[in-house]
Amino acid sequence: MSPDRTGPRTGIRMRIGAVLPQVEIAGDAIMVRDWAQAVDELGYADILVTEHVLGFRDEPGQSVYGPVVPQTPMQEPLVLFGYLGALTQRVRLSTGVLVLPQRQTALVAKQAAIADVLTGGRLRLGVGAGYVPIEYRALNADYHNRGARIVEQIEVLRALWTEQIVNHGGRWHELDAAGINPLPVQRPIPIWMGGMSDRALRRAATICDGWMSMLTAPDDSARIAIERLHLYVAEARRAIDDVGINVFLFARFVPVDRWAEYADAWRQLGATDLSVDFTGCGHTNVSQHIAALQRGAEQFALAAP
Repeated sequence: MSPDRTGPRTGIRMRIGAVLPQVEIAGDAIMVRDWAQAVDELGYADILVTEHVLGFRDEPGQSVYGPVVPQTPMQEPLVLFGYLGALTQRVRLSTGVLVLPQRQTALVAKQAAIADVLTGGRLRLGVGAGYVPIEYRALNADYHNRGARIVEQIEVLRALWTEQIVNHGGRWHELDAAGINPLPVQRPIPIWMGGMSDRALRRAATICDGWMSMLTAPDDSARIAIERLHLYVAEARRAIDDVGINVFLFARFVPVDRWAEYADAWRQLGATDLSVDFTGCGHTNVSQHIAALQRGAEQFALAAP
């Protein structure tokens, strides 16, 4: 099975990517460099980077990695991508996901455009509404209107990425003959919507290039969620192939000899992108993380570039 093998349901090729093990190596620039270059050289399609701007002593939400406290190492993805862009040659760099309503839209447009330029058009912007009210308050952003605001933010982002001069008068944004320079290589940069709520699914289906789910097992609940997404895509009069689906394989929960089986099961359900996360597997140094990447490349039959 190749990392971009055509799936039987959608006709879209499935890509195999790797999740940066934030909580285990993100605090060391050399380890991040070595890990990212291994991902690039082994034939993985993507590097996916999760984010929180802040950690909190009493973090109320539930991350897949546990509570995000002040001591939890977290890279800022768009800054990191400027670094990784110079260290890698072909791998796509993806946020998974950027909490967009916590951030100024025009600033995100500028940062993302520069990251895309510096990486030669290798950025994918996964965005989401977030789930931590205390982080919103700390960033002086409104938690309660975040869902409606993210829709307008996406419209503004695309305008700034594709037009030299932008005029926009919306509920939350007013741009009077404004623009950014340089424009990104990708015009526009692909935007994938994160989240598991019905509203997130509808946004992914109607206004985004893909859905960045938190699905972790190719079971009946995943099948139902994907079928619901496809229903919303059809209602929006879009082609199913126009909306990608990103899913996950958490290596700590799946035996190595079943990784390829999991990937095939996801492909059968219509997933287009599989992000493999090796966090929590007991690795204590970057060499062990790279060895895990190598095992994954063997299991998924990745072709080194």
